[in-house]
Amino acid sequence: MRALTTLTLVAGFSSTVFAPLTAALVGPLGWRSTFVVLAGILAVVTVPLHALLLTPPWRPREHAGGEVDGRQTDAEHARAVLRNPRFVGVTVVMTVGAFGLYATTINLVPLLEGRGLDLGLAALALGLTGAGQVLGRLGFVPLVRRTGPKARIAMVFTLGGVGVVALALVPGPAPLLVAFAVVAGAGRGLHTLLQASTVADRWGTRAFGRINGVFSAPVTLAVALAPAGGVAVAGLVGGFPAAFLVLGLMTLLAAVVGLVV
Repeated sequence: MRALTTLTLVAGFSSTVFAPLTAALVGPLGWRSTFVVLAGILAVVTVPLHALLLTPPWRPREHAGGEVDGRQTDAEHARAVLRNPRFVGVTVVMTVGAFGLYATTINLVPLLEGRGLDLGLAALALGLTGAGQVLGRLGFVPLVRRTGPKARIAMVFTLGGVGVVALALVPGPAPLLVAFAVVAGAGRGLHTLLQASTVADRWGTRAFGRINGVFSAPVTLAVALAPAGGVAVAGLVGGFPAAFLVLGLMTLLAAVVGLVV
């Protein structure tokens, strides 16, 4: 768990740290040229790193099974877990909660601009959700020590949901809105580690790749659809404050159901 936390710690800034830079570039360059600049940075920095450094040899290891009879083959173990109603329930809860957290934090800028913040300050608030993600991840190991799998789901989604609902209901001032954005970011950061550890916590690491792949697929799809999904929800309910309220309550509902599954 410590290795997982360390790996994702700095990455907590990765999705938001460039928000203020992007806002600064949009003014003089426009959004199209800004996209070209950011794509250039991505190509120059990340492509060589992936090509040269992220190619370690794979060393398969045998792992102990989880809750299912250890005499089963890996394929039988995976089928038993995947057919377990509790597995389906946990997957649905994690998917719904992920959509609620990502659809709101990604769409934080238009919400804050509607509250009267200028683009630069709104983008800075979005960037600071990355700080919230790092703070959340720092607290994950102590959370694991003190809670079980059900309580962890409930606490993570409660924290994130409260931050989102507060953003929906509180009109200002700006520092308070930024603080709530950091709280929502902490929930999102905790969710990353929660998603990575849920399968192993409940069903062990046997056939982990197959089981975790099925578990992660809908969660990843929800995260991918969240930016456009948040805008779509705002269009349906009459604006971003109402959308944040709906999505925040949805996240809190996931927290309640997480105590059961």
